[in-house]
Formats: sequence, structure tokens, C-alpha cells
Amino acid sequence: MTRRPKTAQAHAVPTREEILAFLANQPDRAGKNEIARHFHLNASERVTLKRMLKEMQAEGLLEKRQRRLIAQGQLGPVIAGEVIGRDADGELLAIPVDWNEARGEAPRIIVMLPKRGGRDAPPPPGPGDRALLKIEPTHDEDGPAYEGRILKLLSRPAKRMLGVFRTAADGSGRVVPVDRKGQGREVRIHATDHQAKDGDLVTVDMHDRPGPGLSGGKIRERLGSLKSERAVSLIAIHNHDIPHVFPEAVLKEAEAAPEPTLEGREDWRAIPLITIDPADAKDHDDAVHAEADPDPENPGGFILHIAIADVAAYVRPGSALDREARLRGNSVYFPDRVVPMLPERISNDLCSLKPNVNRAAMGLRVVVDRHGMRRAHSFHRVLMRSAAKIAYPQAQAAIDFSRKVKAGFRPEKSISHESGITDDITGPLLEPVLKPLYGAYAVLKAAREAREPLDLDLPERKLVLDKQGLVTDVIIPERLDAHRLIEEFMILANVCAAETLEKARIPLLYRVHDAPSLEKMQGLRDFLDTVGITLPKQGAVRPALFNRILARVKDSPNEVLTNEIILRSQAQAEYAPENIGHFGLNLRRYAHFTSPIRRYSDLIVHRGLIRANAFGNDGLPDTTPDAMKKLGEEISACERRAMAAERETADRLIAQFLAEQVGATFPGRVTGVTRAGLFIRLDRTGADGLVPISTLGDQRFMHDEAAHALVGQRTGESFRLGDQVKVRLVEALPFAGALRFEMLSEGRYVKLSRGRSRLRPKDEARERRHNRRDAHRDDRPVRRAEPRSGGDFRFEDE
Repeated sequence: MTRRPKTAQAHAVPTREEILAFLANQPDRAGKNEIARHFHLNASERVTLKRMLKEMQAEGLLEKRQRRLIAQGQLGPVIAGEVIGRDADGELLAIPVDWNEARGEAPRIIVMLPKRGGRDAPPPPGPGDRALLKIEPTHDEDGPAYEGRILKLLSRPAKRMLGVFRTAADGSGRVVPVDRKGQGREVRIHATDHQAKDGDLVTVDMHDRPGPGLSGGKIRERLGSLKSERAVSLIAIHNHDIPHVFPEAVLKEAEAAPEPTLEGREDWRAIPLITIDPADAKDHDDAVHAEADPDPENPGGFILHIAIADVAAYVRPGSALDREARLRGNSVYFPDRVVPMLPERISNDLCSLKPNVNRAAMGLRVVVDRHGMRRAHSFHRVLMRSAAKIAYPQAQAAIDFSRKVKAGFRPEKSISHESGITDDITGPLLEPVLKPLYGAYAVLKAAREAREPLDLDLPERKLVLDKQGLVTDVIIPERLDAHRLIEEFMILANVCAAETLEKARIPLLYRVHDAPSLEKMQGLRDFLDTVGITLPKQGAVRPALFNRILARVKDSPNEVLTNEIILRSQAQAEYAPENIGHFGLNLRRYAHFTSPIRRYSDLIVHRGLIRANAFGNDGLPDTTPDAMKKLGEEISACERRAMAAERETADRLIAQFLAEQVGATFPGRVTGVTRAGLFIRLDRTGADGLVPISTLGDQRFMHDEAAHALVGQRTGESFRLGDQVKVRLVEALPFAGALRFEMLSEGRYVKLSRGRSRLRPKDEARERRHNRRDAHRDDRPVRRAEPRSGGDFRFEDE
């Protein structure tokens, strides 16, 4: 506002609009005197101004706070705010604590975090936290907004605990925590303060109690009985704060999504694309097709068609669906349930490439030569119609059958598979679809072998559950060529997506996997020395180096051990806007494109391709490198959260499965060696547990870190990573997912110098202290401390 010139004459009292405009532009707010001075009012005019301000207050146009006037709906210079979550850009959002709903919707405040001051700096606030905020008005496209700089954290929400309710005789109860860190710290619940039943899984707001005795608490939510179906995964969902209930606005947006049409799309419905997935899959986000290239200049080559569900057509930037998908980051796959990134209307219906149904897709056409090398590729926005839905074993059975027939086998019956799926589907597709697909896979496999990605051999187990969600068996599914076929097609599509966006200079999130660190390489070098293999200290580290080591130990006693150690030497794959390549796959550039139903990273890549190819107005919006970096960090964190939750749930289910077998003996293998003891993985179930170091015998055991072994100080008896052993199950704690074993096998013996281990005296003293400490911890629930996986470089898109 232009300041009025100062004169000796009397001036008209400002209008209401002028007063409101003046207050809106005052970052520190103003009172009656500041208004009078600004407009150069004399004494009589100030009387009129005072009366006008009272009238504006009475009418609700102004509010008076701490001798300052602010316009209705505006915030004071300092307020108490409560953090409610994050916006679409990942910024923390807060609302005023004392906001009256009668004043309309509470204004959103972007919380500006204070600069970190070192290790003693307070942690950043989270949802539910309250803080004193210094308010600074800003403006954006949607109108007035605010930034709030944290002056002081006021409070955090009540401590919350997840536990199992146990009923007492007097009607009251106690809640036993499921978190292993909380074992023994029960919470008392008053008889009139709950409607829970014995065995219910509940969340509790805890009240601190000074002095001895149990803390009190109030049941906040009853999640269901542990005896009911799918209760075990609820523990991980709540412990890791995984969003699992879709807001009403998200569901409404999903339900309103229309069926796809041909408008703005190429028609690929005549191409007999098929989906090949697990037999129980509900969402089918990729379909494939291959045919021999008729071009005489490309003999033995193939034309591949890959269709990926066009999720971007339904999940628009900034929409409720988009905000929820970013918050979740990815779908979470538990043994007993799936927590999807998108509602079922999108994930299992509109974006699921069901057979004989029109579906929107992002199409990729790739031409490869007889060596599996790309000659050309192009992206298309298409309408497709899947010709069939085929399970991995079903596709493999059809191909295996055709190979037997070609070799001279003459069956009496038609193609069939133990699952009951017959050739009604695979028979008509065998010649025109399945055989060309396997032919294309053969050339892609040749290209993969020439590229030499890291080739670890680590079987993965699958839990078989009953209708109540309890484990009945643990199996190792066979790894089929059908799995590898889809894997190679998807890796090829991901590379094409990364190259296309890079060439168009469109921001993207690469899937990056760094080479092992120098520290990890030195640890691997020390281990290989113990098995007679020398790892060069100089030269570039490439996957082929590890593959040569694996080839040397194949079919030897050290094969499993070496696979484990090499796996643990690998870095964790993540998402980032800066490309460093993918070490495990041995690719210069790589991005996730093929699973947008279950990964937000893939949705970002889809939007980039839409923008790069001018496919529509729903492409990637303008962004900045910092925003993309923050997004990559968020998605990577969501992925790690999901992996931890899935692993913990599997551990709890297996511990529940073994709880009735306490005292039984099992064969297993040493998969981790620490100062606390030996981590053992049982052969059949894959269950992990600990043999505490203090229970190994009547001598002190020292941790030989280089050899990944525990060595007896007196006799030289040793247990090393990879050793095959027999153990007895001593304790199983299903809530904690923890198992404790007793060692039954005798260790191997190593030669000691003068009856001593080869550790230095200083290290020996340290080991003795750890042994004494751990001797008092044998009754604690235990869990594996070694990482189960160093990266995701093996099955990128399965």
C-alpha cells in the first residue's frame, strides 16, 4: 500500500478495506496505534478509528490477540501449531492448535525446520507433535499461505504401544507389548476403561508412572484377536506406521475413474499380448509378446511388445490418489495380506491387464538382433486387450511339453499341469505366442550372459498359510525359465525407459546400485584368505570378479558360505536423480518402469515418458533437482520400511509355527557370527535364531571378525559362518518373531599359538567383557542381527 503523504491537515479515517489491506501486509502484525501512525490520523480521527475497529471486531472482521489486531482468518506472529502430516512436496504441515472451526477451514502452515546443531539437536517433529511457531505470511497460486519457523517443541503425543490384552480376575487387564524391546514392561488397564477381550491385539496410550509399579494406560484401538485371520501382519503394520486405510477422498476419486477409451491412444488390441504371473496374482501390470523380425537385415532377431498398465492416466499429479500413493511409496506384501499402494478399483481393476478386457497401457516396441542387442525402441500410449492370463508353472509346462514332443514323445492325453490348469489356454497359444516368447528370451539370455551381471545362488522360501493365516508349510518354489523370461523382458524395458528420459533431458529417478565400499571389499578379502582364495587389491571391481569367485567354490563345502559373504558385501539399491549405474545388473543406466501399480518410482518414470513423448497433459510437472532428490529419499525409505515389515512378519509367523516344537532338534547353517553368538538358519523352514555365545561351552569364545568365526580360547574349537550344524530349539516367542537355540554339534578345531587365540590381548579383554555381559542376557528374546540381503539386484521386477 502507498503511504499517505504527511501534511498538517486533517485526513479522512481509512476505510475498512484499507485497514484490512494494511494488516495483511504487516508480518509482525499491528495494533490501533500503528494503524493511526501509518495513516497520519489526528486525535479526533483516532477516536473514530477506535470505534470503527471495535465494530469490525464485533462483526468478526478483526481479532485482537496480545494487543495486536489481525484480520479474520489470519494468524498471529507466534502461535502454537500441531503437525498433521506432509504435503505433496514432502514438507511438514501444521495447523493452529486453538483454531475454531466456526472461522472456516484451518490454514495450513509449512513448518520450517531449525538448523541441526549436532548430535544433541532435538529430532524433527512428527505428526501429533506441537511446537511454538514464528509465523511468516507467504503467497502461492492458491492464495495466502504461511511458513512457521520452530521456536520450541511444546509436546509430543502420548507414548503409544502395541500389545496383547490379558484379562485379570477383577475385570481389569494388562497389555503385554509385542515389541521385543518392550518385553516385561506391561501396562495396566483400568476395569472401566476398555471393552477389549482376552487375546485382543490393541494399541495403548501409555501414562508415565514415577517410582515402582506398572505404568497405566488407556486402550486407544482394538485391532482384533490374534486368533483371527491375518492378525500377525497387523503388528508390523502398526509398528512401522504403514498407512493401510485409504481416506474417503482417495476412494471416491478411484471409484469415479472411467473405463479407458481409444481417444489419444494407438490401438494394440490386435497384438496377442499375454500376462505371465504367479497363479494367485490379482494385479497384472505387465503383458508381453514377441515375434520374429521379418526384416532380412536382422536374421534371427525379434520384435518385442511390452505393455505396462497406464497408471498415470488415473493417478494425476497433485490428486488425492497421488498424495496417498506418494505417502505409501509402494505396496507391502505380507504372507497373509497385501497393503496396496492404490485402491483396488485402480490396482485390481482399471489398471490390471485382465484377459479380454480393454485396458490403457504404456507400450514399448523393441527390436533386438540374434545376440539380444537392441537395434531400436519406441514408446507408445496404447489401448490393449490381453489374450490370456497364464501362471508361471503353466507356461513352463506347455513349453516343456512341446520340447518333449519335438524329441519324439507321444502323449496319450493333452497338456496338463498338477495345478489343474489345462491346454485350453496354453494349447492355442503355444505356437503363435509362447514359442516366440521363449525364442526371444533365448537371445536376451545370451545378451545377459555377455553382460555378466552378479549371479548369486540364494534360494528364496515361501510360507504356505491356512485360512486363519497360520503357517502350515515352508517351501522353496522352483525357479523356472518362465520367471527368467519375464525378468529379462522387464529389465530391458527399464533400461529403455531410462535411456529415453535421459536423452530427452527429462528429470527421472534412477534405480542405482553402487559398487561395494572399500571397507566391505577388505572384509571380503579377509574372508577369502581363510578359504584359500586371493582377491586382488587393485583393479576395477566388477560383477564378473565375484562371478569368478562363485564359480571356484561351486559344489564345494564353502559354496553357501561364499554366496552369503558376497551378498553381504553389496550396497543397498535405492532411488536417486543422479545416475551412478546399477552395479549388480552391470548396467550404465536403469530406472523402474514396469510396476507402477505397486511402486511410486515407476509412476514418476511413466509421467516422464508422457512428457518426453507429448502423450498428454498428465505428464511429469516441472520440478527441481532438490525436489527429485527428496522424493528419491522418501521412496527409498518407504521401500526399506516395507522390507523390514515383511521380514518381521515372516519371522513372527515362522516362530508361531515352531512354538509347539520347543525341544525338537533341527539341522541348520551358521548365517551370522557376532560377539553375541551364532545366528542359525534352519534348513527346511529358513527360520532364524540365536545360539548365545555364553552357551557354547565351558570355555571363553572369541570373535574372529576376519574369519567370521567364534574360536574357543582354550581348545581352539570354532564355529564359522556357513558351518552345517544341529541345534535344539530352546525358546520361541511369536510376538517378537524370536527363536533361541542350543548348539548340539561340535565345532571344528583350529591350531592355536600356545593355547591362545590369535586375538590381541586388548581384543581378548574386550571379548571377555562381552561374554560376561551376554551371559546375563540369555533369557532375552533374540532376533537376527545380520542383514538378509545387501541389495535387490537379483530379481528386480519379480
